[in-house]
Amino acid sequence: MITAEELATRIQHYNPKSDFAMIVNAHKYGQIKHEGQYRKSGEKYFSHPVAVAEILAEQQLDDATIVTALLHDTIEDTTSSKDEITKQFTPEIADLVDGVTKLTNMQLTSTETKEAENVRKLLMAIAQDVRVILVKLADRLHNMRTIHFIKDQNKKTKIALETLEVFAPLAQRLGMKEWQDELEDISFSVINPD
Repeated sequence: MITAEELATRIQHYNPKSDFAMIVNAHKYGQIKHEGQYRKSGEKYFSHPVAVAEILAEQQLDDATIVTALLHDTIEDTTSSKDEITKQFTPEIADLVDGVTKLTNMQLTSTETKEAENVRKLLMAIAQDVRVILVKLADRLHNMRTIHFIKDQNKKTKIALETLEVFAPLAQRLGMKEWQDELEDISFSVINPD
């Protein structure tokens, strides 16, 4: 996992006007909030938000999106609240984090009868701010990259199908061809492991 300073420096390479202190602050805030939480891989949980932030930094996204990535699970998985994020950072970032949380809590599993409803929900989220969708896509991309740590094949297959039906097409619609290809490749390898 890269340090707060390494991430902020990486962002300043493509955005010299980046708020170095805010990136470092968000990294430290997220790390403190997720203290004691671990992923199925055994890694500290905060390695996931950092990986999501790195994926988005590769796309040279703005500070608010990177900070949102670092904080995207704080409202859902920690004692943090939207009000606290507003006070610590900005109302814009709090709205983005809240948007990712709401999108995460939606039932996205697509079936023929629910497909249109899912697309509508996703488009509504996009209409509010496309950065919410970008963070959610980067979140799914990192989760797919680490899906091998899930032992339950049925759970992995369900996640892979959801990825193929909802997230890969969404990446394609947003012009994120590399993300689409990677999401599809990993999903197919999970569904057909041989």
